[in-house]
Amino acid sequence: MAPETPGRETQETLSNLLRETRRFAPPADLAAAANVTADAYDEAANDRLGFWERAADRLSWGQRWETTLEWNPPFAKWFLGGTLNVAYNCVDRHVEAGRGDKVAYYWEGEPDGDSRTLTYSDLLREVGKAANALTELGVGKGDRVAIYMPMIPELPIAMLACARIGAIHSVVFGGFSASALSGRIQDADAKLVITADGGYRRGAPSALKPTVDEAVALCPGIEHVLVVRRTGEDVQVTDKDVWWHDVVERQSERHEVVQHDAEDPLYILYTSGTTGKPKGILHTTGGYLTQVAWTHHAVFDLKPESDVYWCTADIGWVTGHSYIVYGPLANGATSVIYEGTPDTPHKGRFWEIVQKYGVTILYTAPTAIRTFMKWGDDIPAKYDMATLRVLGSVGEPINPEAYVWYREHIGGNRSPVVDTWWQTETGAIMISPLPGVTSAKPGAAMRPLPGVIADVVDDQAKSVPDGGGGFLVIREPWPSMLRGIWGDDKRYTDTYWSRFDGMYFAGDGAKRDQDGDLWLLGRVDDVMLVSGHNISTTEVESALVSHPKVAEAAVVGATDPITGQAIVAFVILRGSAEEGADIAKELRGHVSTALGPIAKPRQILVVPELPKTRSGKIMRRLLRDVAENRSIGDVTTLADSSVMSLISEKLPSASSED
Repeated sequence: MAPETPGRETQETLSNLLRETRRFAPPADLAAAANVTADAYDEAANDRLGFWERAADRLSWGQRWETTLEWNPPFAKWFLGGTLNVAYNCVDRHVEAGRGDKVAYYWEGEPDGDSRTLTYSDLLREVGKAANALTELGVGKGDRVAIYMPMIPELPIAMLACARIGAIHSVVFGGFSASALSGRIQDADAKLVITADGGYRRGAPSALKPTVDEAVALCPGIEHVLVVRRTGEDVQVTDKDVWWHDVVERQSERHEVVQHDAEDPLYILYTSGTTGKPKGILHTTGGYLTQVAWTHHAVFDLKPESDVYWCTADIGWVTGHSYIVYGPLANGATSVIYEGTPDTPHKGRFWEIVQKYGVTILYTAPTAIRTFMKWGDDIPAKYDMATLRVLGSVGEPINPEAYVWYREHIGGNRSPVVDTWWQTETGAIMISPLPGVTSAKPGAAMRPLPGVIADVVDDQAKSVPDGGGGFLVIREPWPSMLRGIWGDDKRYTDTYWSRFDGMYFAGDGAKRDQDGDLWLLGRVDDVMLVSGHNISTTEVESALVSHPKVAEAAVVGATDPITGQAIVAFVILRGSAEEGADIAKELRGHVSTALGPIAKPRQILVVPELPKTRSGKIMRRLLRDVAENRSIGDVTTLADSSVMSLISEKLPSASSED
């Protein structure tokens, strides 16, 4: 079912609340040596398919393709007739080129001093052994393998081993429940699970194997469970279990590369569905690797010979698939992988890692940046982060003030910030500044990348003018696009292609400012209808975070008998700010000044924390329960379920005075 959409008559209200005049030009030295220049936009506009062909030529192909694109809306096939092996492109070819001693991954465990370094030669040996082990366990081309692991090197090794033999991996985030895991195993009809006894989280072992045991009991199709020993905690051993160190370590390091068709499936990654049944997003081989490799090279200006790149996401999400595993390795990058949380054993852990490894490119989420703001400017100031030269943001729209804080306190006012928009479904970055080209605006995703045709349309599918707001769509197919929902072509068509004829629409609102640059406004579902005006939660949250006392904010619409919906805000104050009797009045006035009286919250609650999933997403559904005085819904996916009790205790402090 397509998301509910705001009425066309009020989209201009949605688009014209937040104004931003600050600009940050590219550093002159970065611009002079940038991987991608402004010419790329003209090159792609003149010959879009030729542009993507040249991007594909950055890879090693067993056989070159015959047809660049076959487009039977809404089904696309890219580089037909071409063959390649993803693992070969990510590992073997770098070793063959004499770069085997180059570091592929610096791995940092959460326990202090727990670290490993893997070169590309190390990775080649480990992937070869894992591929041979999978074959011994009966896994072949086209079989599905579920992976449920902590952030340890065996996770990308397992993914690459699957890619090498043509098995389809389905990585499930290690924070999901047994029922969520079993549902994904069943939907994909997986025959093998790869897991670990556990990982480390917040200073203690966190067991994974019991969750797998519970899930596998519901999945008779699982033949084996391959288990990595990470924590050494006691685990129950079943007749399906085999230890990684028993079966993988005794294998030959040599594994002959087999070429796969460009449209052969690479992986399934499940994302939440509005019906309650997760959607298995299917990505294939040639087009996906082409776009993740090119965007990683272009958006981060990656210099593989000198950069140390760190994406802080979990590999269980698409960000980790594309920008920890496949994109960086295809480009021969040196990356950091960190197992744990940013506050263990102390709140400077991220910056300690940046300093230790000399990280030059950092890619993280706005929710993490706002958390660092809350903890205080003094923490990052203790560390030497002069190596950082490019900063990235991913996961949701970034508030302008969080952007500026990130640039100033992490990037030393010298590093450009690339605020990227993309989705599980798009596979790779679609809209982003280019660090050597774009004069960036805090909070704006700016322009579609070369070769990507994005637009903002009204509810009649007409492009909105500069200054207008509406729905973000993609007008033309792109190489890394999803090829469907696993086993359900009708759901794929209904979900992404039914709202606007011939256009991809996944539910995000956006505006185009007076310069034609794009601003993401979050999910259309999160737009509030207040007295006939469509107001984006993103813009109200940005206005609140721009107040010097506010570190983070979440805004929801609550039913109101007078206005239809009223704005209710939950705010976390910065470490140095004190909660006073007039704080709600002060913040309501600030929002009114920044956005206009129509956006003034009815209530503001100062809270100690916000309900977030392990991936950092704010669960606004639970905040709506609080705002409308309903019983709190399911909290099992929260990183800390006690947060809702703390928020509920704050209810008496809600204020709606003028």
